[in-house]
Amino acid sequence: MTMKLTRRGFLATSAASATFIALHPYSARAAAGQAHLRIMETTDLHVHLYPYDYYADKPVDTVGLSRAASIIADIRAEATNSMLVDNGDFLQGNPMGDYIAYERGMKDGDMHPVITALNTVGFDAATIGNHEFNYGLDFLTKSTNGAQFPVVLSNIVKKKGASAREDETLYKPYVILDRELTDGAGEKHPIKVGIIGFTPPQVMNWDRKHLEGNVEARDIVETAMAYVPQMKEEGADIIIALSHSGIGSADHTDGMENASVPLAAVDGIDAIMTGHSHLVFPSPAYKDYAAVDAEKGTIHGKPATMGGFWGSHLGVIDLMLERDGNAWRVVTAASEARPIYKRNEDRSITALVEDNAAVIEAVKPEHEATLEYVRRAVGKTSAPLYSYFALVADDPSVQIVSIAQKWYIEQMMKGTAYEGLPILSAAAPFKAGGRGGPEYYTDVPAGDVAIKNVADLYLYPNTVRAVKVTGAQVKDWLERSAGMFNQIVPGSADGLLLNPDFPSYNFDVMDGVTYQIDLSQPSKFGPKGEPLNADANRIVNLAFNGQPVTDDMEFVVATNNYRASGGGSFPGAMGDTIIFEAPDTNRDVIVRYIVEQGTINPSADANWSFAPMNGTSVLFETGPKARDYMADVKGVTIEDAGEGKDGFALFRITL
Repeated sequence: MTMKLTRRGFLATSAASATFIALHPYSARAAAGQAHLRIMETTDLHVHLYPYDYYADKPVDTVGLSRAASIIADIRAEATNSMLVDNGDFLQGNPMGDYIAYERGMKDGDMHPVITALNTVGFDAATIGNHEFNYGLDFLTKSTNGAQFPVVLSNIVKKKGASAREDETLYKPYVILDRELTDGAGEKHPIKVGIIGFTPPQVMNWDRKHLEGNVEARDIVETAMAYVPQMKEEGADIIIALSHSGIGSADHTDGMENASVPLAAVDGIDAIMTGHSHLVFPSPAYKDYAAVDAEKGTIHGKPATMGGFWGSHLGVIDLMLERDGNAWRVVTAASEARPIYKRNEDRSITALVEDNAAVIEAVKPEHEATLEYVRRAVGKTSAPLYSYFALVADDPSVQIVSIAQKWYIEQMMKGTAYEGLPILSAAAPFKAGGRGGPEYYTDVPAGDVAIKNVADLYLYPNTVRAVKVTGAQVKDWLERSAGMFNQIVPGSADGLLLNPDFPSYNFDVMDGVTYQIDLSQPSKFGPKGEPLNADANRIVNLAFNGQPVTDDMEFVVATNNYRASGGGSFPGAMGDTIIFEAPDTNRDVIVRYIVEQGTINPSADANWSFAPMNGTSVLFETGPKARDYMADVKGVTIEDAGEGKDGFALFRITL
């Protein structure tokens, strides 16, 4: 970019620099006594340093600090003065993080690859996200010791005092960085930039096994109201909040998880970096939120940003600062979030940047070690994991997901108001033929299980959630799932069993209860969850611990964020029954379960089946390799019925 510095800032001397002024006016328009400061944010990196999906074992263009670092270099070049911060959740979240924690370890003096990468890019500061606690406090401390930048966290403390200012903190609650700004006339001036960090107090529940008895949590807003005035007293000209907390309600409640809106209202905070929610701000997703301007990118009138997740975006805040005596004040501001890729109309992906070679080289040894890690066994399965019969019988590939979800939620419910309620688990088959073709099935043989196999079991990066439902809602949840099947006339031969308009990912199987599906009944719900037959009763003999499930019984159901938030329109899972939002993905939970168990036993237990219909048979299609497993399927009588269409195999069930 060709530019010449004048007494009024940058003067365009080429087409490129004219474009610079048009798109990025702040540096160009800074007058004498004014300075432009650009603050850049990464958030929720979750160890995504390379543009690589370790679960699928293939490169991707949608993630990676190595890609975001290229944007950082470009944005720094656009600005006279800039700072770069990370907003937390960097140590855990993909197999590289697990490899370092579980395999290589962190001895004194070791460098964590994430810290190596952040040092390479040149970060000014970072805060601690909730996932930093997943591997324990000793691992966290050793990992951050190598940071060549300050790490701040104000509301997780070793010991509480009478107020936040008297707390014995785990990390420095804040720092005040001495920096130098160049103003529009080319003159240099000192500035003190205060940076304070926050993370959800829910970590005390999410990582109880590591934190209980070792640290305590304070409310985010309460902590800010204690420290921000102190930062001003100590000379901070501007204060940037690193809020590893989402954009939620404007009404402050004690201990709230997504507290960035009331946090922005705290007097003295000039800019707020948000995260945790894995979303983008500014964006239309927040257009209806109180105190939030989704177009201008402000919260309570203050500039804010959220830079996506896994390196997908870089959050950017531009501040125009003006000298006021010996201090600085914000005159104007702007916010944006810049992506590293774009999604085309046909859903294909176009990369917008290349890799930053320095980042790639800095963590190459750990990347290669992670590839070896995901390709070798982390556990064993005593039975094959296949989904060929997942739509017609209890299935081992769905069973292992349900078992892992239930195992996780049982831990998360301890110490909560819901401890003691019976826990069920709902999971659906993702790879079950259909439009994916006759080979689109999970098929992991008995024996070694590698981390990359987990992507075959669970395709999507969903997070675990729990909902509290009644017995009536459990029954209707299953009635909704039973829309997978066509109505069958008793005594008929070879009717078509599966409704081709019903996607397999909406066929939830509920583990923890037993039930049968009466195919002679019409479906209560349509393929999209729409009511069809209010009096239909396909789910029969629904029982818990051998006793009938009554309408007023209460259960906790482990599921995923898509389903719990209304995805698929399931009764009991419309977003209003959520009691727990996990910080962990379903994939990570499955991996942890396999690692902890050593050998898993995912054999299907036939907790659901079709109600008998004398003299009746149905046909369904599945992959030809299903023939290798048909003798092992429990709870249903299956026989080979020859070849189906388009490479599928045809099977018969005698009801």
